[in-house]
This record gives sequence, structure tokens and C-alpha cells, in this order.
Amino acid sequence: MTQVTPASRRHATANLPPPEDGDAVEVSGLRCRYGDFDAVRGIDLTVRAGEVFALLGTNGAGKTTTLEVLSGFHRPAGGTVRVLGIDPATQSAKLRSQLGVMMQEGGFVGELTTVETLLLWQRLVSRPDDPERLLARFDLGSRRDVAVAKLSGGERRRLDLALAVWGTPKLVILDEPTTGLDPESRRRAWDAIGELAEAGRTVVLTTHYLEEAEALADRVAIMHGGRIAATGTLAEITASQPARFDARIVGPPPAPPPEISGELVLGRDGPDTTVTGATDHLQQDLTLLLNWAERHSVTLEGLRAAPASLEAVYHAVRESDSETNQDEHHKTETEVSL
Repeated sequence: MTQVTPASRRHATANLPPPEDGDAVEVSGLRCRYGDFDAVRGIDLTVRAGEVFALLGTNGAGKTTTLEVLSGFHRPAGGTVRVLGIDPATQSAKLRSQLGVMMQEGGFVGELTTVETLLLWQRLVSRPDDPERLLARFDLGSRRDVAVAKLSGGERRRLDLALAVWGTPKLVILDEPTTGLDPESRRRAWDAIGELAEAGRTVVLTTHYLEEAEALADRVAIMHGGRIAATGTLAEITASQPARFDARIVGPPPAPPPEISGELVLGRDGPDTTVTGATDHLQQDLTLLLNWAERHSVTLEGLRAAPASLEAVYHAVRESDSETNQDEHHKTETEVSL
């Protein structure tokens, strides 16, 4: 699996220019509306120059709308936005020369072939690049003379990504860049994002694939209901959730389990016993469990232990919001009944 080295290590360990000082994206109090619907509800967001930043969230969380604002495609209802020091709502033409964008739907001319599309892009974009390089980079050489309308969904997605990274722009905005791609194409896309990162460029992307965010991003933000529920490095975000471990014991346990600082639950699975735990002190509590097993000659079969994952945080955000909505609904019902 391809994994991009985080920015802090990329520039410290390689002979590369450091990322530019300052922030590539500064968002304060951003609000976006569609009629009576609040799609984005007052978010604050900072993306540092030279990092890969991932926006996560369910459909309708506000991710795409946020990217549209950053790209200059959508005028916000409130708040301030600066992208590379430019207001994208009023100075989109100035921003365009430094920006590469890949939204969920590409605006291709179906009658043009793949190579004709790249040649047209070469005339429209001031940044120099080579169509042949990009055909090879995204495995589109065999489809160079095929009309875009006849490309598969995955092939059009790869072509869209080729246009977004054309000329290695200072900032690249990617909305779910690997959706619909096969594993090999996804690997190529990850490599392309890695090359941008290694060149000190800034990448802002959305994705539904948590493993993609874990592999690519220096920092992530989780959006839900138009708000940012959590933001930070993976280590910072996952620190909010407990580590987990589990195992199986053949038959019933010979003695009560040890007391640990976290939660330890014994369950039944036929004649065997399941062991599951959640803790903020994994090493300490796992040592207590292993010492207990040794004292009582217990084999902890299939023992697995791992720190909290991004998936655990993601689901915790959704569950917390669901509980809040239930509480608000119950409160409203109570007020009505009174």
C-alpha cells in the first residue's frame, strides 16, 4: 500500500524545499445556504501550506459545498475565506492560475478524445506540462484516441485527476478523487497526490475512504451536519477514543477477570468466553490481563490490541450527533406536552 510521508517528515528527511510559510487556506465562520437549508453552519478551518488535508463526513455533511467555496464556484452566505491569500468569491480569476480542482462531476466535452482534451487543457492553463507524461502517469495511453464519452467512469475520473494536477499547481482541491477507481488506479492516484506533497504543494481532499485519509493526510477534519466535529492530526483525533483489545478463552474463565482502569467485558460464544476491552491505558491494562492469564494458565486465543482508529472517531461523532438530536426531539416533545 502506498503511504505518503507526513509533511513534517517529508521536508525534514528529504532534500526538498520546505513548504511556504503561512496558511494556504484560512476559513472563519463560513456559512452556506441553499434556500432555507444551511449546508455549512459557521465553520473555522485552517490548512497549512505544504500539507495534505482531508475532509471527512457523510453525504450531506457540507464537504463538497466547502470545497466549492474554496474553489470560487460558490459564494458563501457568511464568514471570511482566503485561499493562497485571495478571496475566491471576488478574485477567482487571480486564484485560478495557482489552483487545480477536481470536483465530483467533470465538465468534459464528450466528443473530444482523451489526448485532445489534454491538448485543449494545455492551451487553457498557463502552467506548463506534457500531455504524454500525464497519459502515461494515469494509464490512459491506450485510450488516447477514444472519445471521452466512451471512456468508463473510472477512466474519466483518472482524466479529471490528470487535469487537476496539470503543471503541479500550488494548491490542489480534490473532491472524492478515487471514487469508482479500481485498486490499481487508486494506487496511481495516491502516488500522484504523494508527488504533489513531495513537491511541497498543498492538497485539500474529501474522501469516504477512511483508510485513504489515514494513508495520505497530515491532518483531517470530520464534518457532520454542516459543522466540524473534530480536527487535527490522526494522533490528536484518535487520542479522544479508547484503545481496544479482544481475545477468546476456551471454555469458562477459571477465575474472575482482573480489574483494569478501562472497561473489560466477558461474554459467551457457545462454550467459549469472549474478552473485549476498551481503555485509555492500553499497555497498563493489557499487562494486567496477561499477568492474570499467566497466573491462571489461561490461553488468550487470537489476542488483538490496537489504538483507536479514525473509523472509531468517525462513528463516535455520528453517534454523538444522533444522541443530541434525540435529546432535542425529546425536549421539544416535552415542551409541547406542557
